[in-house]
Amino acid sequence: MSADPQISVSEPTETGHADLGDHGLEFIRFAPAVAGAPSVVMLHEGLGSVAMWRDFPARVAAATGAEVIAYSRRGYGASSPRPASYGVDYMHAEARETLPRLFEFWGLDAPVLLGHSDGASVALIHAALPDTRARAVAVMAPHIMVEPISIQSIEFAREQFHATDLKQKLGRYHEDPEHAFMGWNDIWLDPAFRDWDIRPLLPEIRCPVLAIQGEDDAYGTMAQIDGIAAAAAGPVRLLKLAGCGHSPQRDKPEETLAAIRAFLEENCT
Repeated sequence: MSADPQISVSEPTETGHADLGDHGLEFIRFAPAVAGAPSVVMLHEGLGSVAMWRDFPARVAAATGAEVIAYSRRGYGASSPRPASYGVDYMHAEARETLPRLFEFWGLDAPVLLGHSDGASVALIHAALPDTRARAVAVMAPHIMVEPISIQSIEFAREQFHATDLKQKLGRYHEDPEHAFMGWNDIWLDPAFRDWDIRPLLPEIRCPVLAIQGEDDAYGTMAQIDGIAAAAAGPVRLLKLAGCGHSPQRDKPEETLAAIRAFLEENCT
């Protein structure tokens, strides 16, 4: 696999909704530019969507030559709304139930999962399944357990949602920004969620993992990715970025893209 990181970004080759029968999930897809390149499925953060990735899916496609697919989870972007509130196991349900259905819909046998924040946790949970299809996993600002810093930042986000124009800003990326925000915020601040912990699953992860964390992340400490390195059964590469917050793809895009490209070249060729 070889691609030029300086290739200009392009428009998606396909946009639409994955019809899963009881609901539809919006997605964008970039066709592979390099023979033999892997398929990369991107999993967004707790307030993310296809649109909120901005140009990052296109940049991943240009930098790697891979097929790249990004989708909005139920309740986000232009995907179907959720019929009920999140449960504590909502990330487990996405990993165990929704991802396999999407892989079938797109015809993917061995995708690379590229996740951010909640989406990173979904990727790790799926990689730990006995019947996982994940060929490799790259995670940015993952959560493997709940830290006090996470709760403090999510409480602050709720204050901002009610006191500022945050709802209007989120409306650029979600058809129903209140539905998207409160679904995520309510469950993270539910006292029952304090015991959420996927560390027992990490020894079941045997595929290669790239874990990226900003040193200034307001939602988690280095304990998150250090915990992955300590427990996962497969090889783990860590990238700790100075001057970077919760979104490496926005705060340190060149370093993040270079690490993803090198990771795919090492593990998917």
